[in-house]
Amino acid sequence: MRWIAEVHVSLRSGIADPEGQTIGSGLRALGYDSVAEVRSGKLLRIVFDAESSDAAQAAVADMCRRLLANPVMETATWELRADEQQDAEPANP
Repeated sequence: MRWIAEVHVSLRSGIADPEGQTIGSGLRALGYDSVAEVRSGKLLRIVFDAESSDAAQAAVADMCRRLLANPVMETATWELRADEQQDAEPANP
């Protein structure tokens, strides 16, 4: 079965975020005075095959632990769903 994982990687609280600070300053300079803080991160969309939901969850956890997030500085959370389009016929132009 094919799965889609959306992995959100962000810096842990207490870790300096110069990119977020720069974005926050830019937003305030554009007149968004109510912006108090910006934290940056990344969103990864991963499409992969796994036998079951449990296997897919385990695979994403392993991907995050081994490559996608540095556990010393970052946290990773994810949303996992079955790819409903995997068996869909391509649309005719």
